[in-house]
Amino acid sequence: MLRLTTSKLRASLLAFAGLSLVFLWSCGDDEPGTDEVLPIASFQFAVDETNFLQVTFSNFSQNATSYSWDFGDGNSSSEEAPVHTYEMTGDYTVTLTATDDAGEESMQSQSISITDPDEALTLLAGTTSKTWKLLRDGTSMLLAADPQYSQIYWTGTSNDGQRPCLYDDEFTFGRDGSYTYNDAGTFWAEFGIFNNVADCDTNVTGESCFEVSAATMVNACGDDISAWGSGTHSYTYDASTGKIDLSGTGAWIGIPKLGTTADNNIVPQSAVQFDAVLVDGGESGVDTLFASFTYAGTFWPITYVSYDDASLEPALVTEFVPPACEPLAATSPTQISHTFASNETDQWTLLQPITSGATLTLGVDDPTDAAATKVGQYTRNEGVEFQELQFALDPSNAINFENLSTITMDVYMPSSNDYSGALTDNVFVGFGATTCPPNWWEDQHEYQELEVAKDQWVTITFDLTAPAYVAVPDNGATVKDRNDMDMIYIAIGGGGHTVGGEFYIRNFSIQ
Repeated sequence: MLRLTTSKLRASLLAFAGLSLVFLWSCGDDEPGTDEVLPIASFQFAVDETNFLQVTFSNFSQNATSYSWDFGDGNSSSEEAPVHTYEMTGDYTVTLTATDDAGEESMQSQSISITDPDEALTLLAGTTSKTWKLLRDGTSMLLAADPQYSQIYWTGTSNDGQRPCLYDDEFTFGRDGSYTYNDAGTFWAEFGIFNNVADCDTNVTGESCFEVSAATMVNACGDDISAWGSGTHSYTYDASTGKIDLSGTGAWIGIPKLGTTADNNIVPQSAVQFDAVLVDGGESGVDTLFASFTYAGTFWPITYVSYDDASLEPALVTEFVPPACEPLAATSPTQISHTFASNETDQWTLLQPITSGATLTLGVDDPTDAAATKVGQYTRNEGVEFQELQFALDPSNAINFENLSTITMDVYMPSSNDYSGALTDNVFVGFGATTCPPNWWEDQHEYQELEVAKDQWVTITFDLTAPAYVAVPDNGATVKDRNDMDMIYIAIGGGGHTVGGEFYIRNFSIQ
C-alpha cells in the first residue's frame, strides 16, 4: 500500500534516466509469434501539497488510445491524466484500463491511502476553509470565576431571542491562514464597551442588538470601533498547546473586549489569543470549537459549532419569550437593614448576605476608633471583575416598596487605596430580580454616589424614586413599580476592572 503525505508535492514515480530505462507494469506480454503490439497500462500519482485530498495521476501507458479510470470512491474519468479530489480520507483502489484501437485492454490497479497530515488543522479550517457559529442548541457562553467553575457569575446566553445578532455571526478559518468575521449587518452592544465606561457617555444602550453603520460603530467614549465589524484577518494555530492567535486590528472571537493586551479593551486590538479545544463530531456531522479566555480575573467559555450539513443547524430565534417562572410572594416591609457589626440576628432586619464577587467581613474594628461599635469590611478581591456585595431577604421574598422611600448607609473610603487607575471612589446601591425573572443585571435599578470623601465616615442617602441607572431605558419605572425585586447589592470602587481595594460600611438601611 502506498501512503501519501503532503509535506511537499511529490510523485510516487521513479525518475526516468533519459528514455532508456522503462519501469512499467503489465497485465500481459505481446503474443509470441505475432506482430501485434498490445497495450500496457501504467500510472503513478502525486498529492497536492496544500490539499491532501487532491491527487494528480500521471499516465505512462503504452500502445493505448483511450483510458478509463476507476478512483475507488464511486467516481471515474476517461481523461488521459486526470486530477481527482477525494471527499474524505480512507483507503481506495484505483484502476486504470488502457485500450487500443482494436479494443484490446490492459489494466493496472494500485491501493492508495488518503491520510490527513494535520488532522487538528483540518478540524479547525477544513481542507480550504471552515465556518463556525455560536451553538444554538443549549448554553453557548457563560462567565465563571475560574476554569473549575467554582463560582458562576453569569449563567450564560442561549439562542432564545435575547441576542440574535450574536447567533448569526460567522467566524471562518481558512486553510491558508486567513480569518474572516461576518457580522451579518448587526452587532451586539456589549456592557463595558457601549455603556458603563468610566468618564464616558453612553452612545448605544448596552446589552442590545443594533444595525452596523459608521454612526453606530462608536463606543461609549466616542472611539471609532468599526474595525470590529466584518473583515478579514489572519491566524496561527498551535495544536500542541491549543492556542489560537488572531492577528489584525479588530480580529476577535467570543466577545470583542476579550483579549490579551489589556483588562478592559473598549477599542479594537491588533492581536488576540485564546485557548481552543476542538472536537470531531464524527457521524453527527457537527464539530465543536470550545474557545475560552481567562480575562480580567474571570473565565469565559464559549462554544462554537460547524455543520457538515447546514440544514442541521437549529433556526435562529429572533424574538424573546420570557420563560415561565413562579413569582415570589412580595412583602411590604417598613425597614430593611444591617449594621454589619456582627451576624447576630439583632444586627439585621430581613437582610442576609449571599455569596457574591466581593468579600464582606462582619465585626471588624472601626478604622477611626477601634473602641467604637464594630463595622463591616468590604474587600474588592484583586483580579476579579464583578465585585458586588449581594443580599437577599430572609425569608426569601420579593420586595414591595410601598412603605419604603429612602436608602441610607455610612461608607469609609481609605486613602490608602490606589484611586489613580481603574479603582474609583464611587458607591452604587441597586436592586434586581434573581428568581422571576432570573437575570437581575438585565433589568435592575441602581443608585450612584460619586467621589466620596476619603478617610472619614460619609453618610450617603438615595431617594428610591430617582434611580441613576435603569437597565431597561426610558420605561419610566422605579422600584415603586416593581414587586419582583428580591436582591439588593452594594458596589464600591467601580465596575469592569480587576483592581482590588478595601472599604468599610455600617448602618445600611432602607426605610
